[in-house]
Amino acid sequence: MTPNPAALSPAELRARADAASAHLPGLILSAERLAAMVAPGAHGLRRAGPGEDFWQYRPAHPGDTARSIDWRRSARSDAQYVRDREAQTAQSIGLWVSAGQGMGYGGGADRPTKGHRAQVLALALAMVLLRGGEKVGLLGQPARAGRVQADRIAEAFAMAATAADDSDAPTPDLLRPNRRLVILSDFLTDPAWVQALLARAGALGVRGVLMQVLDPDEENFPYSGAVVFRSLSGRVRHDSRDAAGLRQAYLTRLAERRDWLRAQADGAGWHFGHHSTDHAPAVALGWLYRVLGG
Repeated sequence: MTPNPAALSPAELRARADAASAHLPGLILSAERLAAMVAPGAHGLRRAGPGEDFWQYRPAHPGDTARSIDWRRSARSDAQYVRDREAQTAQSIGLWVSAGQGMGYGGGADRPTKGHRAQVLALALAMVLLRGGEKVGLLGQPARAGRVQADRIAEAFAMAATAADDSDAPTPDLLRPNRRLVILSDFLTDPAWVQALLARAGALGVRGVLMQVLDPDEENFPYSGAVVFRSLSGRVRHDSRDAAGLRQAYLTRLAERRDWLRAQADGAGWHFGHHSTDHAPAVALGWLYRVLGG
C-alpha cells in the first residue's frame, strides 16, 4: 500500500522520510547482495518473438506456414519443427508486496519479519530483471528500465504505509494487458481476492507468480500449553489452554490453503511457491527468476 503524501502534514512527511532513509541502505544492500549471488550475469527473460538469435525448436502448430518450418531439423524425425527466435523487446514486470499488519511478524530476534524478507526478495528480483534489460515497476506505477529504477522501488518500499488491518490485496483494476506480475504475501487472511485478481489477469493476458512468505512458527506451529494467539492488528484473538492440541488442525488448514492457492495459480497459467524466512532467500529468488523466464 502506498501512502498518500497529500494527506500528511509537513512534519509527518519529514518524520516518514527520516524513518525511510534510515531503513533504505540496509534494504538496498541486502537486495544487491542477494541479486549478485543468484544471477551475476543476468540476461532478459527469454520468450519467442521477433529477433535474430535462435532460442529453441518447437513442434509445428496449425497455422505455422511452410516457410517457418525448419526442414533440416524436421528431416531427422517424423514431426515438423519450427525454429523459434528470441524476442529482443523488453518485457514489463509488476511487483506487489503485501503491507498487511500480519507481514510485520517475525517469530525470533534472529529472523526478519515476513514483510522485510518479501521486500528484499522483490527488490533483488527487480535488480536481476533490470540488469537483463527488462522493465520493472510496482503494481500501479510505471514500469521502467535502468539501474535508477531499483532505487525508486526501494524508496517506495521504505515509504510504504502499513495497512489498517492484517489483510491487504492488490486491486485488479491496476492490471495492464500482457504483463507479468509477482505477488508476495502470507495469504493467511481471506483469499477471495486471489480469484478476482487471477480472473482479471486471465482476461488481460497477464501471467505471473504467487509466492507465500511465512515465518517458521507459522510453518511448524511449535506451541504448547496455555497460549494467547493474537493478530498484530489486535482484531483477532484466541485463547488456548492446550496449544499443542491445535497443531494438527492448523497444519491441515495450512496445507489446504496452499493446495487451493496452487490450484488457482495452475488454472490461470500462473506459478505458486512458498518460502520460510529461516530458509536461504537465494533459493526463493532463484526460483522466482526461473519461473518468470519459463
